[in-house]
Amino acid sequence: MAISAAQVKELRERTGLGMMECKAALVETDGNMEAAIDVLRKKAGAKVEKKAHRVAAEGAIGLYVSEAGDAGALVEINSETDFVAKEERFASFAQMLAELVVKKNPANVEALAALPGSAGGTVADERAGLVAQFGENITIRRFVRMTADGGRLGHYVHGRKIGVLIRITGGDATLARDLAMHIAASRPQYVQPADVPADVMEREKAIYVAQAQESGKPREIIEKMVMGKVKKYLDDISLVGQPFVKDPETTVGEQLKRGKATAQAFHRLEVGEGIEREASNFASEVMSQVQGS
Repeated sequence: MAISAAQVKELRERTGLGMMECKAALVETDGNMEAAIDVLRKKAGAKVEKKAHRVAAEGAIGLYVSEAGDAGALVEINSETDFVAKEERFASFAQMLAELVVKKNPANVEALAALPGSAGGTVADERAGLVAQFGENITIRRFVRMTADGGRLGHYVHGRKIGVLIRITGGDATLARDLAMHIAASRPQYVQPADVPADVMEREKAIYVAQAQESGKPREIIEKMVMGKVKKYLDDISLVGQPFVKDPETTVGEQLKRGKATAQAFHRLEVGEGIEREASNFASEVMSQVQGS
């Protein structure tokens, strides 16, 4: 199949590797982006960073936790510019939405938009009012809701852009908040290594095997190398295996043991993750406007 320049550009941005290498990998995999990344990692033996957390949209995270602490919610709303995202009415809208999610438990964004807002109309009406006021497209992108289920909720919002909810059993409020701050900073994907799906682990293991075989070392040495890399990978993406941000000499798992607590589940939302914004050259835009005037 024909490989487009846009595909090559995306793969290059996601891996940091050369254009020709990226095009060859895409040709080899018939344009399958994820498979091409695996091919590049195997062939180059390089640590390819997949930018799964690319932030390319503006907005804010709204957070609300009930007074009883038995339920909490995070809501992401997006705007076209950071200028609008910093406006007080925009932030208040995000906060109001999070409160509605906790209290009304809507099934999805569409159900949330249909709920009564704080100004007499629906949430959709209030969103339309913000669009008219700021002259930008404003969207309600997603939300998550978490209940304490007999445990304790920790929460944290960093700079309006990152929000975290975590449920633990045992421990105290300080530990719960510290864990939420850690998740905001360190981006774990799972609570425990055992939570990592088998296909994800096997895919990663296959890459390490391919890399290790290039070393020419004996099979038993290769197996030890692979097992070591797999363990490190699982620690890197699991909350309990990560170095604790407030005390990097210990892991989160060790901190949980000290606090006689267990991490049950967490949610982490970051504004714009997974959304790509069309790149623009500001200088060129200004020059074109000057020339056209």
